[in-house]
Amino acid sequence: MIVYPLWHVGHQNEAGDDGSTVHVDESGVFCDEADGDDVKLLGIYSTQERVEERVRQARLLPGFRDEPECFYFDACELDEDDWTEGFVRVPPGE
Repeated sequence: MIVYPLWHVGHQNEAGDDGSTVHVDESGVFCDEADGDDVKLLGIYSTQERVEERVRQARLLPGFRDEPECFYFDACELDEDDWTEGFVRVPPGE
């Protein structure tokens, strides 16, 4: 099953060359919690169309209207192992 988590990234950083806020970089949405950026999960949606509609609705609200690139979503497959290597269980006392 594929779902679409929708995140809001509240940018507070001053990572740009001239002290400006950086919203995206070469890898996509830029987020640096150490610089004060705030990331919140807004919801999980069943289709890309539903998440895009939610973003359109949110952009009409005060506080989101003037924030460029403040939403991030991507497809996520449920019940799929993401961490399949490097995990070792160490029994207590060893």
